[in-house]
Formats: sequence, structure tokens, C-alpha cells
Amino acid sequence: MSDFAARVVAWQRAHGRRDLPWSGRDPYRVWLAEVMLQQTQVSTVIGYYTRFLSRFPDVRSLAAAALDEVLALWAGLGYYARAHNLHACACAIVAEHGGTFPRSAAELQRLPGIGRSTAAAIAAFCFNERAAILDGNVKRVLARHFGIEGFPGAGAVERELWRRAQALLPDAASMPAYTQGMMDLGATVCTRARPRCGACPLARTCVALRTGRVDELPAARPRREAPVRRVQMLVALHRDAVLVEKRPPSGIWGGLLALPQFDGVAALDAAAAALGAATPVRALPARRHAFTHFTLQFTPRVARIERLAHAAREPGACWLPLAQIDTAALPAPLRALLREVAAAHSGSTPSATRKRDTML
Repeated sequence: MSDFAARVVAWQRAHGRRDLPWSGRDPYRVWLAEVMLQQTQVSTVIGYYTRFLSRFPDVRSLAAAALDEVLALWAGLGYYARAHNLHACACAIVAEHGGTFPRSAAELQRLPGIGRSTAAAIAAFCFNERAAILDGNVKRVLARHFGIEGFPGAGAVERELWRRAQALLPDAASMPAYTQGMMDLGATVCTRARPRCGACPLARTCVALRTGRVDELPAARPRREAPVRRVQMLVALHRDAVLVEKRPPSGIWGGLLALPQFDGVAALDAAAAALGAATPVRALPARRHAFTHFTLQFTPRVARIERLAHAAREPGACWLPLAQIDTAALPAPLRALLREVAAAHSGSTPSATRKRDTML
């Protein structure tokens, strides 16, 4: 075992995290956690993980579920392609592997949605395979320790990080502790801001610490102005329900329920009129939601429909009861909007009515 790995393993056994709900050697639990933790912080994941595991305790129950139910439990966690891949992967494990996870990283990587680092984490934690992980936390630890220049997501830099990660692996028996140790170091000690270098087992050989470049490494993603996409969203209220449409399986909010979306006000007004909107369509303040490559600015426009004149405009559209907002497969920003709309819609006292009319 290299001195680097030995220090990480010793530190993890003495100071590493012990209270994570996915600790252990069950590949289903490790896989689920690894997928949820992609692009998402531990504090956010824990609640989703617990609820998801309660409903789908094993890979067979997940494979047997409808995709809509999986998406409903995932709603709010973001990056919804992960939920689609999770369900597809569970189906593949049941159909092609009899419900048993493959034991090698190479075989795991052939499954839907399982990349190189996730496959290595499952193989290392559950089967002691000597396979390197390279998530964001590990990239930061390696970039600082070895003084690796450049943005970690750039091709050449990432290849160098993989080379380092593979070369540092300990013996197979130490792989679970080492893998968890690298994750724990990046998450709790070698953090992006205000790292605790005095508590780091790698401090005495850290290039970034020795050269005073801890705050500079790893290099940030090159800044690029995110384009803004502006749309209008129809909040059509009929009795105690709102019109929603199922999004296409690919693209933003893939497979989730969302409000009907239009490029211009005229098209939205026409759709509202076709449904039988009896009162003028009212605009609410525009809202923004940032995606990876662009920002969505949407203006909600509320239309009250007393007598429905036309069926929902798309085959995938339906009237969602306002009482089901919290359990439906809605993206987080639209759930928040509809909670406010529902609260205003249900007001019954004169003061509540005035407040509702001001909002809507």
C-alpha cells in the first residue's frame, strides 16, 4: 500500500463518517446513493434516499414500479435523467442478471446510467475490487495534493486525475475504507471553501498547501454566460384543479408533469380562451430557474375557468387536483409556484379574497 493510501485508510477508520444511511456492502443501496449524490449534496439526498428506499427496498421492487411513480419520488431532486436511468438500470439488472448486481466495475459500467466512477464505487465498496473513483470530492483532493493545474472537467486534466487515482489504490482488503476515506476527505476536510488543512492526513505532502495555492486549486470551470430562455406558462384553474402536461421523456424535466408552456402571450391567451377562460388572464411576477447550460425565465399567467369549453389540449394533459401538488411528479420550481397559487385559490374570508385577487 502506498503511503498516500495508508494515511487515507488510517484517517477514515479513525475519523471518517459513520452515520450515512447507505454505509455497508449492499450494492443496491450503494448504487442508489451514488446516483442520487451525483451533482447533489448529502444533506439534500438523505431525505430522498430514505423515502425512496422505503418505497423501493430492493432492485426488484424498483424494476416492477411504473416510471411515473419513480419520477414522483424523485421530483425536486433535479437532473431527472438520473431517475430515468435508475429505473432502466433496475429493469436491466432483473432482466439480464436475475436481479443480482454484476460484481466487476467493467460489467457494472455496461448498465444504463452507470459511469466509470459509479461502477468503481459499487465494485470497491461491495466486492473489494481495486477500482478508482473520481467524483468531484476526489478530484479536488487529488488536484490540491499533487498541484494539478486546470479545470478538472477538461479532457487532459481529467485523464491525469484518473491516472493518479488508479496508481494510488491500496490492496483489495482496504478498498472500502480507502474509497470512503477519499469521499469523506473531500466532503468534510478538503472542502471547496475554508478547507480544514490542519485536520488533513495528507497535509505534509500537499503541493497546494506547501505553495499557498489551496484557494486556487482545482481551477474553476471557465466562465460562460448562460443564455436565458423566456417562456409563458399557463396556470389554468378549473374548480380545484390545475391543467398540467406530461413532459417528453428527454429534455428538461423529462417525464414530469409541468404547466403548459408557450413562446408568446398571444398563443397562451388563445389556449386559455379555447379552454373557456371566463376572466382575463393575469400575469404573476416572472421567475427564474437555472439549469446546467441555460436559465429558464418563465412568466406564470393565471386563467380561471368556470365552465370548461374544451378538453385538455394535449393527449398527455390532465387536470391535477390542487390537493395533490405535494405528491405529484412536479419539478420543484413549479411545485413551489402551485403551492402559492393553491393557497390564494382556497382563500375564503374577505381579507383572503382580496389577497387572492391581488395575486391572481
